[in-house]
Parts: sequence; C-alpha cells; structure tokens
Amino acid sequence: MDHTFQLSMEQEFSIRSFADQVQSLSQEEAQDFLVKLYRQMVMKETMYKHFLAQEWGIGSQPKFS
Repeated sequence: MDHTFQLSMEQEFSIRSFADQVQSLSQEEAQDFLVKLYRQMVMKETMYKHFLAQEWGIGSQPKFS
C-alpha cells in the first residue's frame, strides 16, 4: 500500500474504534458486512468516475468519426 498520505489522528482513532467493533462479529456477520462494504466501495468509485467525467466534459458529448 502506498504510504504517501498520512491519516489524521481522528482517522486513526476511527480505524482503531472500528477494528474493536468488528472483533465481536460472528463469521457470518463479518462476511455479510464485507460484501456490503465492498458494494459501497464499488458504488463510490462509480460515482467518482461519473462526476469526474461530467466535470471534465468527457463521455457526455457525441463522438464524431
């Protein structure tokens, strides 16, 4: 993983708190949670791509040959 970005103290605390919370999940709960989390990540990526395409004006104009 690229470590060029530093997380804030609040972000580090949030990650630690999250890690503590997931320790109590059953395997089934953890698997369900991971699938939901992955779905959210994919949706977020799709939204970013859409917004960037809109901002940069790509993909929205007709293509000419």
